[in-house]
Amino acid sequence: MPETQTNGLEVLETREWLDSLDYVLAQGGPERAGRLLQQLSLHAKRAAGVNLPFTATTPYQNTIPAVQQPPFPGSQEMERRIKSLVRWNALAMVVRANKLQEGIGGHISTFASAATLYEVAFNHFLRAQTETGDRDLVYFQGHAAPGMYARAYLEGRIPRQKLENFRRELKPGGGLSSYPHPWLMPDFWEFPTVSMGLGPIQAIYQARFIRYLENRGLKLSTDGKVWAFLGDGEMDEPESLGSITLASRERLDNLIFVVNCNLQRLDGPVRGNGKIIQELEAIFRGAGWNVIKVIWGGDWDSLIRSDRDGLLVRRMGEIADGQYQKYFVESGAYFRQNFFGTDPRLLKMVEHLSDEQLARMRLGGHDPIKVHAAYKAAVEHSGSPTIILAKTIKGYGLGEAGEGKNITHQQKKLNDDELQMFRSRFGIPIPDAELHDAPFYRPADDSPEITYMKERRKQLGGYLPERKVRAKPISPVSESHFEEFYKGTEGRDVATTMVFVRLLGKLLRDPEIGKLIVPIIPDEARTFGMEALFRQVGIYSSVGQLYEPVDMDTLLYYKEAKNGQILEEGITEAGSMCSFIAAGTAYANHGINTIPFFIYYSMFGFQRIGDLIWAAADMRTRGFLIGGTAGRTTLAGEGLQHQDGHSHVLALPVPNLLAYDPAFAYEIAIIIQDGIKRMYVDQESIFYYLTVTNEPLPMPEMPQGAEVRDGILNGLYRFKASDKKDSKLRAQLFGSGTIMFEVLKAQQILEEKYGVAADVWSVTSYKRLYRDGNDCERWNMLHPGDTPRVPFVTQCLKDAPGVFVAASDYMKVLPESIAQWVPRPLVALGTDGFGRSEGRASLRDFFEVDAKHIVLATLNALARDKQIGSEILKKAIKDLGINPEKPNPANT
Repeated sequence: MPETQTNGLEVLETREWLDSLDYVLAQGGPERAGRLLQQLSLHAKRAAGVNLPFTATTPYQNTIPAVQQPPFPGSQEMERRIKSLVRWNALAMVVRANKLQEGIGGHISTFASAATLYEVAFNHFLRAQTETGDRDLVYFQGHAAPGMYARAYLEGRIPRQKLENFRRELKPGGGLSSYPHPWLMPDFWEFPTVSMGLGPIQAIYQARFIRYLENRGLKLSTDGKVWAFLGDGEMDEPESLGSITLASRERLDNLIFVVNCNLQRLDGPVRGNGKIIQELEAIFRGAGWNVIKVIWGGDWDSLIRSDRDGLLVRRMGEIADGQYQKYFVESGAYFRQNFFGTDPRLLKMVEHLSDEQLARMRLGGHDPIKVHAAYKAAVEHSGSPTIILAKTIKGYGLGEAGEGKNITHQQKKLNDDELQMFRSRFGIPIPDAELHDAPFYRPADDSPEITYMKERRKQLGGYLPERKVRAKPISPVSESHFEEFYKGTEGRDVATTMVFVRLLGKLLRDPEIGKLIVPIIPDEARTFGMEALFRQVGIYSSVGQLYEPVDMDTLLYYKEAKNGQILEEGITEAGSMCSFIAAGTAYANHGINTIPFFIYYSMFGFQRIGDLIWAAADMRTRGFLIGGTAGRTTLAGEGLQHQDGHSHVLALPVPNLLAYDPAFAYEIAIIIQDGIKRMYVDQESIFYYLTVTNEPLPMPEMPQGAEVRDGILNGLYRFKASDKKDSKLRAQLFGSGTIMFEVLKAQQILEEKYGVAADVWSVTSYKRLYRDGNDCERWNMLHPGDTPRVPFVTQCLKDAPGVFVAASDYMKVLPESIAQWVPRPLVALGTDGFGRSEGRASLRDFFEVDAKHIVLATLNALARDKQIGSEILKKAIKDLGINPEKPNPANT
């Protein structure tokens, strides 16, 4: 049969099949048509081995066809006018800031592309309070912050003066932070999101934590949603995609991602040679999400309806994103020729449209009707999370100043002509004579626009974003939970990890706060000896336990339960940290004082997830980070990747984090007791980092005296004074964590073999001493005529005789950070360098922090003071078995 005849037959057959499908759709609806297509596919595979080509994507068109769009519930014209006002004020804020101070920065283009996405959400979906008393939580895209400020200005929540001081927070009257920062704007922002990728992963774990609270009976089950507004370029961050299967596995239909697909990142296209919307659709569909694509605006509806043969949709799918960007910046004639001109039938479809009309064909993300339909479908969907992929133009409305261009992300200035064009396009009533200064514009309070937007927010329960502390302080925790640890272990060896676990178990049994505690573990409960908690409180699972665990016959079997209390997150420190943040901010977000204890290998805290810890600080998170198997030499055998000698150094920059390296059981008890009081009784916006180790050691009884408790919390106290009161050679030895026991051995050797009377001090927090010392220095500099303040470490040591030697399982810089406030030079021993796979004794010898090296460092300090001769040093090196030619561990 001739080819032309075959093609004609195929066309006829295709038309007949399509007509038949149309009939089924008309008579039976989409569900019947879907079942029929599925049956046809199975039949073709069984009968003839026909394998349909795999595709993880749907055609490059809107998921919701025009015929299924719900009616738009508001006034499109009024909302367009409000959106125009918000656009103008957002633009004016950035332009004015850069006129007043060159290079102050800010972003125009992100919000310009997302304005419709936000306005439809603000007017119809984002609920500050639901009918059941819950609310929606919203993670706003960081670069779109000017739009949120501009809207709050129109709502009357932010005064003009603060808009004037955008990105100039230190000006009189205050200003506005560059991005969402709850620490700086604690009544406005809830979530810091501009460190890209942290918003999506936090939103996932926030949605899951809400289910956790509901299933445990701490929160009523409601229909509140978690929204995350994201950028398509942001989705390349590993945190953006790393936990999306958790959301589908947990069936988090309270979670909605809205991705602003403007096809551009900072320097150019997100996927110049590909299609980011199709790529993200494949990823999220494969992960089990409900995917809604909003690609084409209503201007395209009639063309799509007339596309009986699928020519238009096929052409839409052929074009790379880089070429779509080109279409955005070129004329309608260029668009006609290059998009439709590839096929005469496509040209025929648009012959009734002028070049100007073609140039104005809106994309879906700029069409409020399309956006509304997507949002409505998302909030009504059940059984899985939803992602909305909305196609937009970066810098929409900026015209020649940067619409759709690669430079648009950095756009911060507009000249007078560009301002005039923007003003005219969006109908802002500002005369030409005033345009140069880019003035803000706000209609009167009784204007139709202000009245409308306030009424819409009233219907949705109030304003967003807005941060409130919703929880009341808890009652003080009974002292009885902690008294056991003051007594020591009477010679029995116990690791401080087990001390912590024992204390946590007691707190979990408390009738008042027990239910509020949230234990969080990546996948190491048995490593930390926490398996006893499996039976005590259970492991949280949204579906309970659908299997019989292999260790069912043992006492401490792996017990999952729908009301389980432990969050066993699997091998994800980032996910665990997001749960910590969700639990640690529940006092504000949910009005519940949950107390998170996140225990993990200390090496995988600040080093691996430092960005999330910084976000936790910004968010005013409360709770306890517990760095297990801490220190460079306590984790025997594990080697370079697992041995932590720097987490306390990395903790120094976090302003509201209190970091402690306790050596004894009673120190841990005192610190945790104080932490609960300060965070949950006194309501301080701080959180804690404690390091614990797995080395069994005898826990001593707490020394008597109020100064001990104060010293533990302030960072330093004398633990054991020397018995040799009459010795002429004196030394002060500092110890922390498990190295404290090496210090105690050194004290004994110094006294017995070298006649040196050494006092031993426990340094629980170098960071606390460092901060206090700097506070005093600053105050003294600013108050030259007043009595100088004395740092706590100086007060403690003012009468301490002899040389000072500090030994730490952390880098030398940690004890050296307080050296300037110690009365005489401080000798620091630490674990600079890479770890090794070895036992503890060998590691401490390698890093030169064991007892013999502490003894040598003390004798060397005495020799420098000319209190002993060099011959004693030489003999000590030989007697102690120290190799003087050993390579420096910091460099090997």
